[in-house]
Amino acid sequence: MRKGRLNRAVGIFIALTAGGAAALLWFAVAAGGPELSESPAQGLFLGFWSILYNTDAPAPRVILAAVALALLMAAGVATVDRRIANRSRRSLDPLTGPLAPRVVMSATRGVHAGPVTVTVLIPAHNEEASLPLTIASLLEQSRCPDRVIVVADNCTDATVALAHQAGVEVVESVNNTQKKAGALNQVLKRLLPGLGDNDVVMIMDADTRLDDGFLATAVDRFSHDRALMAVGGLFYGEEGHGLIGQFQRNEYLRYSREIGRRRGRVFVLTGTASLFRSRALRTVAESRGASIPGTRGDVYDTAALTEDNELTIALKSLGGLMVSPAQCTVVTELMPSWSTLWAQRLRWQRGALENIGAYGITPQTLRYWAQQLGIGYGVIALGSYLLLIFLMVFSLDTWIWFPFWLGLGALFMVERVATVWKGGWRARVLAVTLFPELFFDMFLNVVYLKGVADMSLGRTASWKHVTHARPLETTGAERS
Repeated sequence: MRKGRLNRAVGIFIALTAGGAAALLWFAVAAGGPELSESPAQGLFLGFWSILYNTDAPAPRVILAAVALALLMAAGVATVDRRIANRSRRSLDPLTGPLAPRVVMSATRGVHAGPVTVTVLIPAHNEEASLPLTIASLLEQSRCPDRVIVVADNCTDATVALAHQAGVEVVESVNNTQKKAGALNQVLKRLLPGLGDNDVVMIMDADTRLDDGFLATAVDRFSHDRALMAVGGLFYGEEGHGLIGQFQRNEYLRYSREIGRRRGRVFVLTGTASLFRSRALRTVAESRGASIPGTRGDVYDTAALTEDNELTIALKSLGGLMVSPAQCTVVTELMPSWSTLWAQRLRWQRGALENIGAYGITPQTLRYWAQQLGIGYGVIALGSYLLLIFLMVFSLDTWIWFPFWLGLGALFMVERVATVWKGGWRARVLAVTLFPELFFDMFLNVVYLKGVADMSLGRTASWKHVTHARPLETTGAERS
């Protein structure tokens, strides 16, 4: 009951704050609009309703104020984020920051924990279509894992048989009703007590393929920085699935580019493939129910819809240092239809909101709150822009060119193309057409609105599994 009230409060807070910010900007722009003597032109929308429009560009002071406000907010969030990260790294308090770099460095000074080893856990529920290639990509790494364990959770297909055939270990979950998180918790409770501080656990989805060099880069990072607690992967989309597949590939390309610009500073340790120092996972399990949400002894919070996002916040809350190097790339599944994409993104959105609600407003979650508010504001801005374009087109007898808005559109188009340039000609063609991607963004915005509305109304969220019809086919060379 308490969690339900908390979720509703988060949804209402996000909606009211983003809506209030948009309303303030609207009133500010309206206040700087044309005088009554400079009335805009008029047209009839579909011959019924009178629509007013203005062909002039906004006043320079309005443009400058909007740009300055946007830059100020972006710089403010970045500055606060950097200060919080630096303070966490410098913390010497083992109670509030047991995984903070200076705490870990002090505790391990002069201690040799042996070479870095890698144990891979692959949670799998009916993954016979994709599992063989996932295992093959692991065993073909230039630096092979020391141990590979397929965590078979309530499988009814050939997943277990294929894993044995590939020559890796298989552990089947026992009476698990808590999905991926519950299955992993069962295995980690047995595995972690026997691992040393330089033994690394990798969690990898059964529908993911590692690009060669992933493990070598990650192991090198762990070997040269004993304060590093986690290494995340950058993911790219598999080939295929037509237009909806290209939308997702472009989206993932932009995300990876953003992480690169942040020099590997992590938003989310994605479940596609992430490595964790055993010390980090043990500390998380010990801190559950005390300084972070969850049940004591569990690495993953089984109440979280997006367990990977929640674990990232948990590690950050404990002071953990993490990175996503540019060389650690993977190819992951794409949703093959609009219905499966809707279900996936709704789960991601609900999970992200519920996670920050569970942790509250803390220095470590401030960036996530700002991100959700920014998304909410963007939903209103893009929706208003497309609505006004639609009203204008259907209210004018003749087409009118608006140089100012055309100029902004051209700049936006250049940005869209540049951010997916590495994806090849298909990615560039889709980006340069502009409006298809804008409508894809609107689809994601509707998902966001649905997630916020469901939380505000106290509706129950669900975890949906997508069954794969065929294996992945993409290689790193095909993406270049």
